[in-house]
Amino acid sequence: PNAVTYTTVMKCCFRCGNFEQGLEILSEMRDLGFTFDGFAYCTVIAAMIKTGRMREANEIIEIMVGSGVRPDLVAYNTLINLYCRQGKLDEALKVVEEIEEEGLVCDKYTHTIIIDGLCKAGDFAGAERHLSYMNGLGFGYNLVAFNCMLDGLGKAGHIDHAVKLFEMMEVKDSFSYTILVHNLCRARRFLCASKVLVSCLKCGYQVLRATQRAVIDGLQSIGFTNEARKVKLRIRLARFVP
Repeated sequence: PNAVTYTTVMKCCFRCGNFEQGLEILSEMRDLGFTFDGFAYCTVIAAMIKTGRMREANEIIEIMVGSGVRPDLVAYNTLINLYCRQGKLDEALKVVEEIEEEGLVCDKYTHTIIIDGLCKAGDFAGAERHLSYMNGLGFGYNLVAFNCMLDGLGKAGHIDHAVKLFEMMEVKDSFSYTILVHNLCRARRFLCASKVLVSCLKCGYQVLRATQRAVIDGLQSIGFTNEARKVKLRIRLARFVP
């Protein structure tokens, strides 16, 4: 078999979750002196990160750079995303530094991944700082990043902070409303959730039916049956009035 055959089989192993077999093929390829392109290297590195082999992942990165292969921004973003999902923010930020050292420019997606990773790690102050840093670089309004922060704050129980963030957001979408309503219900703030839901419907947006149901059931559970009926009516009207 040639390099293309080996690489194809190795990628299939990693995609199917057969990481050990994929790494065996990698080792055999290296013993035979085959070389890789940037995408193949990133496939291997991603598999190692997923299996917790951080030392080997870093070694492969060094081999890749030493062989003159330079990943593109899409490949870098893939690595950053994997590091963030594993909670390895320091490693993710190192990759950002490498991107800048290579003369590449991080895009909006790169920064959004970092902000989401910081939120998932509970570092909301860091997420806000990075969002400000991103804005300072000249990027436009990043609704996805704001929604990530909104969701992170709500899940962490910082519901008042989430409400303040929601109120200051220049642009909102259905996800913004759904996130806040859902987390208000989790905090048993059903009256507040109903007001946000009604505001959402008035703006022409929709939230998930399960979230609508949670608001209605929540209002009924605390004895606000009239408010629950009003919300039901507003939801029905929204289905017919654009």
